[in-house]
Amino acid sequence: MLQRSTGILYGVLALAAFAVLACIALLFATVVPGLSRRRRWVSAAARSWFFVAGIPVERSNFGNIPGGHCIVVANHASYLDGMILQAYLPPRFSFVIKGEMQNVPFVHFLLRRIGSKFVERFVTSRSSRDARNLLKAAAAGESLAVFPEGTFRPEPGLGKFRAGAFAAAIKGGLAVVPVAIGGSRHLLPSGHLLPRRKRLTIRALPAIQPGSPGFASSKALAEHSRQALLAVLDEPDLAAAGGKAALDGEPTASGSVARLQNDRQCE
Repeated sequence: MLQRSTGILYGVLALAAFAVLACIALLFATVVPGLSRRRRWVSAAARSWFFVAGIPVERSNFGNIPGGHCIVVANHASYLDGMILQAYLPPRFSFVIKGEMQNVPFVHFLLRRIGSKFVERFVTSRSSRDARNLLKAAAAGESLAVFPEGTFRPEPGLGKFRAGAFAAAIKGGLAVVPVAIGGSRHLLPSGHLLPRRKRLTIRALPAIQPGSPGFASSKALAEHSRQALLAVLDEPDLAAAGGKAALDGEPTASGSVARLQNDRQCE
């Protein structure tokens, strides 16, 4: 009983700290000029929350992230994964986020102000438009951070990767860096409102460089990255077990990217 009450108290205080720092981040995003500056301030606010909440964060092998532009692909297990990457990745990264977030007014504004890109998952015409924009960003050498599973599920495990981000990497000639996030599933699980105090790990794996065997195709690159993450995550392989990523088979921007990439290769 005491342990449960302590956990609830911690969760309430951590959530209150999150609300305060989210307001501060929104203020920074509104008044600070320059995209790079806004990203730095918002990242500082995100890091502050982990410090205030007493959540230990262990980062390792960040030297594997090239100094130039690249695409980071990470496993997705919690509502906080985007915040984790925002807090600790270099500020040059743009986040690729599901289009539904555009319906959340303040969150949408904040994400727009730090240069995030939204991808429509349900409307085919918008999905194709977003796919073209993603290809253009990668071709221009822009660094992107993506959760290629598309969503996360309550059960542990790494699901199937959609090929869109990897088609964009091939189009732009950008290295792909798998990043393994550990502990976030326990910090704020699916269906829970209050966070828990858990240790986080963020591990950057060796970059997969253009021209390597992993770049044979977008699907091969996706699977190469997925297997690299599976090797270091303490979670089962949902794809091998017959699990399907949520919304598989529905029109997605990532699927449109792959189709556009394949069409161009056939021209």
